[in-house]
Amino acid sequence: MHDHDQLAEQLEHFRPHLKTVAYRMLGSHAEAEDAVQETWIRLSRSNADEVENLPAWLTTVVSRICLNVLRARAARREDPVGVHLPDPVVGHEPSHGPEDEVLLSDSVSLALLIVLDTLAPAERVAFVLHDMFHLTFDEVAAVIGRTTVATRKLASRARRRVQGAREADSSGDFATRRMLVNAFFAAARNGDLDGLVAVLDPDAELRADGGLALASATAVIRGAHLVAERAALFRQPGVTVTAVLVNGSPGVVVDRDGVPVSVMGFAVREDRITQIQILLDPGRLDAIDFGPLKA
Repeated sequence: MHDHDQLAEQLEHFRPHLKTVAYRMLGSHAEAEDAVQETWIRLSRSNADEVENLPAWLTTVVSRICLNVLRARAARREDPVGVHLPDPVVGHEPSHGPEDEVLLSDSVSLALLIVLDTLAPAERVAFVLHDMFHLTFDEVAAVIGRTTVATRKLASRARRRVQGAREADSSGDFATRRMLVNAFFAAARNGDLDGLVAVLDPDAELRADGGLALASATAVIRGAHLVAERAALFRQPGVTVTAVLVNGSPGVVVDRDGVPVSVMGFAVREDRITQIQILLDPGRLDAIDFGPLKA
């Protein structure tokens, strides 16, 4: 028999994987953690001795929980501020070695998560499980309650939708990404509009999410010149920009007088910035563990 301590130990072993699955499906750290916790509750209430493949069982359960969350979210479809960014994953800037390229290739960009948010719930689950975690279509079909043929079509439709995001964020060179981000902020601090436009794709997009607290700061801005003009805010006194990783890619934390006021991610294609994502929502920023980054 599996006792409570044994089950808890096994779940802790698989927790990172389950949290990763849930985050890629939901784009929310809090909801992903809740999904993992609900998985633990269901495991503790089940007859674990009858589970032949525990990792597969846990992945199936957490995926079904996420599917229910996505369906409930789709039914509400309330977006009072007009723009919603997924929760970023913020980490320390690494050493720019070959291992950084691996980290970048294994991470899920904010640009991709933004597109995943536009998918129907079953499409998103099918795409995440098959394309990101390499489950077979038969296995995915059992999770979402569709036939294998229908599941294959869902994943294919989702794949076509996310292709644009992958093309817009197709540069895997870590050093180039960091150089472009640094050049962007150098030009912004100097008020160099031409310098800003030079590092931006002509069709560059800026997405800012201030949440309910800063709804007036929430916006989607398109076009290099308009995005460059928006960057003027980084000339304000007391603003400090710290290099960090945002979802495995070079980004920044911006603080004012020692208090983080935004996290910024960047998508890059062909040596130009194609998308800038800015999380400004104070409540969600407070939930991020900045560690020693936070003054």
